[in-house]
Amino acid sequence: MEWSGHGIVLSARPHAESGAVVEVFTQDHGRHAGLVRGGASPRRKGMLQPGNSVALVWRARLAEHLGTFTIEPLKARAGILMQEPLSLAGLAAACAMVSILPEREAHPGLFAGFELLLDRMEEPGIWPALFVRWELGLLQEMGFGLDLSHCAVTGGREDLAYVSPRTGRAVSRAAGEPYKDRLFRLPSFFLGSQAGSVTPDDVSEGLRITGHFLERHLFTAGRAKLPDARIRLAERLAVKAL
Repeated sequence: MEWSGHGIVLSARPHAESGAVVEVFTQDHGRHAGLVRGGASPRRKGMLQPGNSVALVWRARLAEHLGTFTIEPLKARAGILMQEPLSLAGLAAACAMVSILPEREAHPGLFAGFELLLDRMEEPGIWPALFVRWELGLLQEMGFGLDLSHCAVTGGREDLAYVSPRTGRAVSRAAGEPYKDRLFRLPSFFLGSQAGSVTPDDVSEGLRITGHFLERHLFTAGRAKLPDARIRLAERLAVKAL
């Protein structure tokens, strides 16, 4: 068994004396792990940092085996993002969220969005909104997308202002006003405004909304909350919104 392509490193953990088990996110093979021989060496450790893009060849005798990766560097992002604490927190959260996807299941749209998100993480005013939009795409991809096309109560498309935490559907300002304490505020960028015009409060509310539905739909009793890295990112961005 063999395939080749490119992927983004999600994690690397030591294996035996000199190897590393590396998990990557790829366009055609989804979240995929493999053994990198010599992966613990100083030169390869730098290449195998989360967020870096690499060229891959995976080989195994049988499809169900762990297999081995031959890896070459394509684009180093980790070193740059590690210089800025918030970007580093965003990188850790993004990689952790990919870990909820089923192994070896292709999600090319999510992969393209993930790659774009990481490429924009050097732009502090842009990427937090892109992160929230990527999580909306994650919900959509897994079959739990929000319906923000019209008001769940009136059917109208104007002045949508809230999101129902029960149904994930939009609610207009007039229909939702009596119940606003029980609804999420609908950030304007959920409806298509430019990421550069998004406020920190919009991002914080967006993360609250996506976090609610991710926990509700995608986490089992054995893993009943979002990854710690995602929780820490939301807390950091909530502080910025104050």
